[in-house]
Amino acid sequence: MRLSHSSGNHRDVRRSRVAGRIPWVLTVPAAAGLLFLVLPLAGLLLRAPWPTLLPRLAEPNVLEALRLSLVTATIATAVCIVLGVPLAWVLARAEFPGRRIVRALVTVPLVLPPVVGGVALLLVLGRRGVVGQWLDSAFGITLPFTTAGVMVAEAFVAMPFLVISVEGALRAADLRYEEAAATLGASRWTIFRRVTLPLVAPGVAAGAVLCWARALGEFGATITFAGNFPGQTQTMPLAVYLALETDPEAAIVLSLVLLAVSIAILASLRDRWVNSP
Repeated sequence: MRLSHSSGNHRDVRRSRVAGRIPWVLTVPAAAGLLFLVLPLAGLLLRAPWPTLLPRLAEPNVLEALRLSLVTATIATAVCIVLGVPLAWVLARAEFPGRRIVRALVTVPLVLPPVVGGVALLLVLGRRGVVGQWLDSAFGITLPFTTAGVMVAEAFVAMPFLVISVEGALRAADLRYEEAAATLGASRWTIFRRVTLPLVAPGVAAGAVLCWARALGEFGATITFAGNFPGQTQTMPLAVYLALETDPEAAIVLSLVLLAVSIAILASLRDRWVNSP
């Protein structure tokens, strides 16, 4: 036993030594890759108008775009939680024909160009769309080029982040707790509400944060489906795009706000992704 334990320790030491070595052939491209990712962010910080930063942030158009972005991203995230958590549960726990196809369809918005997503939303939810014309004629509801349309576009592109995170948490959860609750006579809804949700709460929280960040930074689907109307559909990314043509310094200030949000998101998820081995 001592011999096997000693040999195991030697293997661990050798493995750690090998893992700690950095081949010189990989050093240069690794450094170049790091610079490629960091330099644009550093340039943004260097070119920022720091003396006039606070007055620019207090401008009415900036505050309105920030308010609209925060409100729409938060509501879109709430919609994603209501719809995405049950969808993740079905994908993780239910057995049905075509489950792989459904999972693939759920992840399509991750790789779909956002502009294409906006066009697809217009074709379905526009006034002449498959569903949109019915909503307009029956209820007088029009989604394109409205604030509600912004929320729809953001939810469409952000929901896969929540579903993937929650599904992973559900697959990693210990089923013994749910089985014990079932043997005690708890209903499926009670098990889901009192046992399953507390078990996967960290996954739901992480997915909601990622979903919110993705919704906050959405551009392509929003401008295609909801337009770019100040005070109504002009979110922060759209305001950055518009400011680039008229006031580059304002675009930098708005970009700094989005950069700060991204850093805050990474900081909140550092134990889940950034510091993972």
